[in-house]
Amino acid sequence: MKVVGHFVSVNVAGALAVLLVAGSHLRLSGDGATLGAASGPATTGEFSESPRLPAVAGLFYPKDSKTLAASIDHLLETAKPPGLSRVRALICPHAGYEYSGPTAAYGYKLIAGGNYRTVVILGPSHYADFRGASVPSVTAYQTPLGQVPVSRKVRELTNSPGFVVEQPCQVERPQWTRISSKPEGPPGTDSPDTWEHSVEVQVPFLQRTLTNFEIIPVVFGDVDPEQVARGLARIVDDQTLVVASSDLSHYHPYDEARKLDQRTVAWIKEMDIKTLESSRASQCACGRVPVLALLYLAKLKGWQPQLLDYRNSGDTAGDKSRVVGYSAIALIDAPAQAAATKEPASPPQDYSEADRKFLLELARKTLERCTAGGGLPEVADGSVPAACRADRGCFVTLTKDGELRGCIGNILPAGPLFKSVSNNARSAALRDFRFRPVTAPEASGLRIEISVLSALEPLRFDSPEDLLAKLRPNRDGVVLRIGGAGATFLPQVWEQLPDKAEFLSHLSEKAGCAPSAWRGKDVTVSIYHVEAFHEAK
Repeated sequence: MKVVGHFVSVNVAGALAVLLVAGSHLRLSGDGATLGAASGPATTGEFSESPRLPAVAGLFYPKDSKTLAASIDHLLETAKPPGLSRVRALICPHAGYEYSGPTAAYGYKLIAGGNYRTVVILGPSHYADFRGASVPSVTAYQTPLGQVPVSRKVRELTNSPGFVVEQPCQVERPQWTRISSKPEGPPGTDSPDTWEHSVEVQVPFLQRTLTNFEIIPVVFGDVDPEQVARGLARIVDDQTLVVASSDLSHYHPYDEARKLDQRTVAWIKEMDIKTLESSRASQCACGRVPVLALLYLAKLKGWQPQLLDYRNSGDTAGDKSRVVGYSAIALIDAPAQAAATKEPASPPQDYSEADRKFLLELARKTLERCTAGGGLPEVADGSVPAACRADRGCFVTLTKDGELRGCIGNILPAGPLFKSVSNNARSAALRDFRFRPVTAPEASGLRIEISVLSALEPLRFDSPEDLLAKLRPNRDGVVLRIGGAGATFLPQVWEQLPDKAEFLSHLSEKAGCAPSAWRGKDVTVSIYHVEAFHEAK
């Protein structure tokens, strides 16, 4: 195989095949022969134990493992991206490596060695006509560099609206399938992922930059990108990287392409979803819908885009008469978000060890008496520490083997703290409607935690995205009010729900509203902090 300008020349069974690999398609001329016998079972939408074989090894990137590894390593070595931390997502091109590889390397060098356990790859469909966002039925992706496991989280995604397991659909096979090393199956067995290159070309880069990771390939058909983003938001965590695969403009003269692409990049950097969804932007990028899904997700998560590199095929390995544009863009935590994700400083302690011991022992006595059918324990005035006499809001939480067993409290002060602790301990044991009442034999196996609340502080915000940026996980307790409904989560809940959007969605549901209601109108938020202490295990 030798490279000639935009074209790769391949001698197939004595005939010359010419393939264009600068953009999203390969164009083939000549009467090349089909390689390999038709084989492989039809995909029926069920999960299988077979790996996906590479479709474009030897076409978009080298087929030989050593050559491929050396090629990617050279691209990574020459890339000089800016130093960024907490990279959450990338937009990378998907043309032949000789053309778009130098730009893609800017993104992948930035995440090299990162602590990512799951990589979601969003790619457009170039050959299949179908509805939904298709996830694979296979267990792994095979490339010349080995296999990468497909995450079992794909099964979770299939429960989200818009996602489907790959199955046979209408596919216009690209002409280059005749010289692909992947066997052609019988007509009617192709799925959206069978020949799609937009996802596949990202995998070798990941294999050379990350270790011990799994992938979630998603091929986009006719689907609402916002719906896809909502589904992804449920599985994306701090150890997840999202890659949106897209080239930019196709086959314009060099100067015209640069102007078109600069406009598109500006829309992405500004997160101008409205313009990108309009007819004005319909031809701006072949992966426009995956990019839109990523931008919707970025708004949910509080990420912001930053351009790493732009060039086109006229800058890399082709002439300038008809070029394809490429960009590498990273999405990182917004500054306020990045600051919020750092370990917060320990708040000052208002309660001494003696104060804490008194309150915990009072809660324990209350729990034992009330579950045995008695009333609240009597407390001699002279035995109450001064700090425990002040009016403060508090919560009492009961857990059994680390699982919640009851939690009741008052956000606003309802009298002296020691009385509130006793009242709330009784209510947590007997009046939390989510659980059956605690029994006397069970009480000794429960662990008590007391959270003393600071005064409420209104949190002002201009938009849902501004609210996400201002919340401080692991520190802020949150009171959410939606119209006449309201609910609160203690700061300890961040341990179970570290994602800000998911935290607020669950809090909306606790208030009896739709999960997305926190994004609507007539929403107010107040925050508070707690001093929490618990019994020894």
